[in-house]
Amino acid sequence: MKAGAAMNDHAAAKQKAALASIFASAALTVGKLVAGLLSGSLALISEAIHGLLDTGATILTYFAVRAADKPADDEHHYGHGKIEAVAALAETGLLMALAVAVVIEAARRLFGQPPEIEATWLAFAVLIVSIVVDLVRYRSLQRIAKETKSDALAADALHFSSDLVASVLVLLGLIAAHFGFARGDAVAAIGVALFIGVAGWRLGKRTVETLTDTAPAGLAEKLRAAVAATPGVIDVEAVRLRPAGAQVIGDVAVAVPRTMTLERVARVKEAVVAAIAREAPEASLTVVTTPRALDEETVVERVLHAASRRRLPIHHVTVQQIDGRISISLDLELDGRMSLGEAHEVASALEAAIRDEVGQEAEVDTHIEPLEVNELAGRDAPAERAAPIAAALAERARSGPLHDVHSVRVRETDGGLVVNYHCRAAPELSVADVHAAVDALDRKLRADFADVIRVVGHAEPPKAGAA
Repeated sequence: MKAGAAMNDHAAAKQKAALASIFASAALTVGKLVAGLLSGSLALISEAIHGLLDTGATILTYFAVRAADKPADDEHHYGHGKIEAVAALAETGLLMALAVAVVIEAARRLFGQPPEIEATWLAFAVLIVSIVVDLVRYRSLQRIAKETKSDALAADALHFSSDLVASVLVLLGLIAAHFGFARGDAVAAIGVALFIGVAGWRLGKRTVETLTDTAPAGLAEKLRAAVAATPGVIDVEAVRLRPAGAQVIGDVAVAVPRTMTLERVARVKEAVVAAIAREAPEASLTVVTTPRALDEETVVERVLHAASRRRLPIHHVTVQQIDGRISISLDLELDGRMSLGEAHEVASALEAAIRDEVGQEAEVDTHIEPLEVNELAGRDAPAERAAPIAAALAERARSGPLHDVHSVRVRETDGGLVVNYHCRAAPELSVADVHAAVDALDRKLRADFADVIRVVGHAEPPKAGAA
């Protein structure tokens, strides 16, 4: 909501600035033209023609900024921002044409018979007012163009800056003519033409860079560094940028570990987008991730990755080195209703994928286990049935590293009892030792109660501060 409001504020500011430029240019053009015709000053008349073109250009700018602020549609997927660049390109052509025309006429006057120049008070007054207005409009347009990233308003600001310098040159030419140097006006006109040409060149260069998708100087390197510092990114493969009005659009391609889960990859992408927003709020980039194998991946990680790509649950992965050759065995869980032929095809495909990961010479064996795909209808067992089981778990746990059996839940199903419980063990014990102790406790419980079909024990370290 805030971003949309900011965009609307920018659009209103750009349109208001463009309208103010139209009125300022038109008023100055009329004043300069009248003063130039009355005084006979080529420099002043050239400035009036320049102002006339500027007025047309500012009208073009007004319609350009209105069109550029339209949202993306079915034909313009990236918005209409480049309309401003097209308008700026048209202004460049007008500036260059004017500069050539002024130089030709100034040369004719400079090397021919100089005309009579009458430096009237009106001419001086118009020029002084023009200089003040140009200075105010230049600073205002430059500020708004910078805030809104508007190419068209930046072109207008450039126009007013060249007008400012040109008006100063015309004023000097009239002063020279007033003191008897008649050709001073023609020299000033050539100076005006040069400044118009320089302004056109600068504007044209910027416009062509926008239209040819030239990336903003230094921005790609800054964004590359910010993205590379994002946790989870192992490499920045590409950063491609192009300006589009007030925005910079493009894409960033980053490499992430291929063993990373989809949820984790999504979080990495969000972090990359946030890093880009911090460095360049005007940038709207698409983040693309490429999975990459790391040199430090273990054989087990590669096996798990091969299975996860096929969404196959596996466990008890055992890796052995037999005379320099890798031997891998694992348990593969498949739907218990599946036929042996179908299950064997799935297992064989998984084995082939594992060999692609670790080497074709690897020995891979899968043990197929039935996976219960249906939910069991269950209910809490009555207290008289659950209490003996809880007591047995607590008693059996005393002879091993496990203690504090708690959260015992006994549920009745059509197939038998399912028991879940929590227990505690010393935090320095290894996972393998704790797993063996939990397995032993589970076996003892099933030996004591024949109707228990499943036991799930969750081991955890003691609570902080517990004795």
